Amino acid sequence: MNQRMNKIGIIIETENGSVKETNFGMITLANRGNAQLYALMGENAASAGASLAEYGITTVVDLGLPEEATVRLNPDVRAKAVVAAVNELGLDGVFGLSSAEGKDLIPRVAAYLDAPLVMDCLDVDPENKTGRTSQYSGKVVADIQLTGDIAVFGIRPNAVKAEAAQAEATMVSLAAGADTSSALSLVSWDESSADDSQVSLAEADIIVAGGRGMKNGDNFSLLFDCADKMKAAVGASRVAVDEGWVPYAHQVGQTGEKVSPSVYIACGISGSIQHFAGMKTAKMIIAVNTDENAAMVANSDYYVLGDLFEILPEIIKQI
Repeated sequence: MNQRMNKIGIIIETENGSVKETNFGMITLANRGNAQLYALMGENAASAGASLAEYGITTVVDLGLPEEATVRLNPDVRAKAVVAAVNELGLDGVFGLSSAEGKDLIPRVAAYLDAPLVMDCLDVDPENKTGRTSQYSGKVVADIQLTGDIAVFGIRPNAVKAEAAQAEATMVSLAAGADTSSALSLVSWDESSADDSQVSLAEADIIVAGGRGMKNGDNFSLLFDCADKMKAAVGASRVAVDEGWVPYAHQVGQTGEKVSPSVYIACGISGSIQHFAGMKTAKMIIAVNTDENAAMVANSDYYVLGDLFEILPEIIKQI
C-alpha cells in the first residue's frame, strides 16, 4: 500500500471574506511532501487564488455550496461537500485547522470517508501519513501513522511557520455542495454578536494570559488593554475561569484551548502541568511573576520578577 500522499485537499477557513493567516502554515506543512495541493473552499474561492498560490496551492476548488447561510454554514452540509470533492478529485489526504470550526467539521469528513483521523497535530509527514501530537498533558509526543487510501489530519493553528513557495494555481468549480440533506438543522446564523476586535485565542500569534495572580475579574482589563495594543488574544488559567473572572472561551490548558503562539506572556500564572499542556508549544514564553520558584518562571524563555500591577501598566505605556 502506498503510504505517500500525492493529492492533498486543504480545507481553507476564511474570515470577513479573506483567507485566515493560519491557513498558510498548514499549506506549508502539506507542501513538504511535494504533493499536488488543492484548496477546498466553501466561499470566496475566486478572490483567494493569488494568496494561496504564494504558498504552494496548485488548484483552488470552489465546492459550490448554496448561498443561503443556514445551509452553507451547516457543518454537515460542508462535510458532505468536502467528501464529494475528495472523491471527484481522487484526493488521498485531507488537512484542516484544529480550530473551533475545524473541530466540528473535520471529524465529520473523516467519518463520511470512513478514513483514519488525527486531530491537533503539531507536525505531519506527508511522505508516510504520520501526525505528531502532544499526549498526557504534554508529557509525551506521539507520532501516529495512518493507513488506508485516505488520511485526515487536523493541524493546530500556528504549529508550523508559513513559508512562501510560489505556484501557479488554477480554478476548479464543482457541484460538490449539491447534497444539502442533513439531520442537523442550522436554524439561524448571527454574526452581529461576535466581537471582531478580539483576536481568536486558538489562532493568535501573541497571547497575554492571566492566572490567580490577577486577583479578580476587574484586573483582567489590564490584560485586555495590553492585548489590544499588541493585537494579541487574552488567555487565562483554569483558576481564573473557575473563579468567574473571564469566560471559559479564554481558558488555556488541558481542559481548555491548546495554543501554539509565537509569544505567550503569562501574568500571575504559577504553571501547573495542566496549563502547560495547552501552551508548552509556544515559540517563546515570557513570565511575569513575584515567585521566582514558580514552574512558569522556571520554564520560561524570559521572565520578569515583580508586581504585575506595576509592570503591566508600564508595558502598556511603552507599546
